Amino acid sequence: MAEAVLHRQRTHRRRSPQPPSPRTGGLLGGLLRTARPKQWVKNVLVVAAPAAAGRLFSPGALPRLALVFALFTACAAAVYLVNDARDAEADRAHPTKRHRPVAAGVVPVPVAYAVGGALGVLGPALAAWLANPAVAVLLAGYLGMQLAYCVSLKHVLVVDLVVVTTGFLMRATAGGLALGIPLSRWFLITTGFGALFMVSAKRYSEAVQMAGKAGATRALLTEYTTGYLRFVWQLAAGVAVLGYCLWALEEGGVPHTGLLPWRQLSVVAFILAVLRYAVFADRGTAGEPEEVVLGDRALALIGLAWLAMYGLAVAHW
Repeated sequence: MAEAVLHRQRTHRRRSPQPPSPRTGGLLGGLLRTARPKQWVKNVLVVAAPAAAGRLFSPGALPRLALVFALFTACAAAVYLVNDARDAEADRAHPTKRHRPVAAGVVPVPVAYAVGGALGVLGPALAAWLANPAVAVLLAGYLGMQLAYCVSLKHVLVVDLVVVTTGFLMRATAGGLALGIPLSRWFLITTGFGALFMVSAKRYSEAVQMAGKAGATRALLTEYTTGYLRFVWQLAAGVAVLGYCLWALEEGGVPHTGLLPWRQLSVVAFILAVLRYAVFADRGTAGEPEEVVLGDRALALIGLAWLAMYGLAVAHW
């Protein structure tokens, strides 16, 4: 009789849903995973404006840009920590997000809030001290916007796309502000609409993959139509290409001493890159931008060719 009871108890334990098991690594490892190291590659955009202006290797530029990269990484980590702490209960019911360190209990919710708050305060403060007030204001605005996104803006149609896009644009702007570089209007248009292209393509891909399935990873995916999201990424791609062409031709109008007009020729590589990326967007497989670029050899080679041509243009070779 006792053996039968024990057998039923073991069977019940095996069939009962188990809570998410904390991954190894302890508290520090959990905090690092919550900071999303894979997302840090986005902060490389801080070199965009200095590189475009040919000031990337000017005296003192690289240390200052490295500082801005680190500060942006800290501010982004602060947002991730607060977001995961706020969504911990909901994440525990999600098949994938339940393994996030905060949801799994590796990082206690109060610790996530405390570390996130500390990073959020230190980021702009260190920027004001070590960089300049303009970068500090930009980081403070980024934090405010992203926290508002976590709380409510991610539930507002169209505004959610604008907020995520603006985050990319802020990264690209930060490098120029750190070095005091005037930002070309074409640079801002190309960067902004290029970011909107990738953001809306990702949303479109999510909507296509979730079509006909119960529940969506993002609540707004049930309100957006795939036709609308397709329109957004196609419009953004067209404006980004037009902006880049005008930018390259305007800057290329200055007499050059190089062997070939590399700046104008870089338009070809840029358009090819957009067309190649659009293939994945059209298929509904355009996920994280860095995964798309690094995961497709042809797109990566086109990107390298564009970098080479633009580098030669900046160097006047």
